[in-house]
Amino acid sequence: MWQVSITTSAGREEAVAGLLEEMFEISAAVYQDVLTGKRTVSIYPSCLRPTPARARAGLRRALRKRWPGRTGLVIKKLPRENWAESWKRHFQAMEIGGALLIKPGWSRRRARPGQRVVRLDPGLSFGTGHHATTCFCLEQLAACRRRGAGQSFLDIGTGTGILAIAAAKLGYSPVEAFDLDPDAIRVSRANARRNRVEDRVRPRRGDLRRLAARSARRWDVICANLTAELLAGQAEKIRARLQPGGQLIVAGMLRSEFCEIRDKFFSFGLTLAENEVKEEWHSGRFELPA
Repeated sequence: MWQVSITTSAGREEAVAGLLEEMFEISAAVYQDVLTGKRTVSIYPSCLRPTPARARAGLRRALRKRWPGRTGLVIKKLPRENWAESWKRHFQAMEIGGALLIKPGWSRRRARPGQRVVRLDPGLSFGTGHHATTCFCLEQLAACRRRGAGQSFLDIGTGTGILAIAAAKLGYSPVEAFDLDPDAIRVSRANARRNRVEDRVRPRRGDLRRLAARSARRWDVICANLTAELLAGQAEKIRARLQPGGQLIVAGMLRSEFCEIRDKFFSFGLTLAENEVKEEWHSGRFELPA
């Protein structure tokens, strides 16, 4: 097994992950060093074709073309036991208030009274809860849950399935999720089984851009952790699937992009209930008046 890692700055990690996924056809994972704040984007292919040297040269050319200057690139052979240990160093358990505990399978950390546990072993697809955008979505998902009330949830761009699984654990029902990436669907279904919610979370493959403009079915809470381009271009479709009185959680935007997205949803009758700026990311929760 090989490790291909690129150290980059905040705000660039998703673009770097996209480059690695495009070149190697393997889902990438993003880690943040809690001490330095640096991001490392990594993939773990079983082999490098046609040769490791050519793979390195091709990747360096692609990096120089997109981001001139020095880039932290590491390619090395990695024994499987060391690969597992590298995940353990970077992915630690995290709490979302008193509602959720997100932890890897190897963690022995116990939930506090009232916390729901989401077990997520990384290395398969994007989304462990540590990224600022995913963390915001989890916090808002917990905040929007009304105890004893029936609330439906739609996860657009589910990735690892972390938000859909958390929603099921918090009591949302029904829970639906879709993603364009077939690998993400495979991963999210596996994670749903690992968390014993496969009967309530059945991710499917779907393309937001191909959905009908109108929808007879609507959801109480929708999460769309997507690119700003998708959010802006598909805002009307997303709005059409939100129940009056419902909550729309959006993330994936840079600070410079938020105002455009905010104004787009304002034009469709939504109001801004909550927003957060963290590092380079600006996320928000909108409400549709009843």
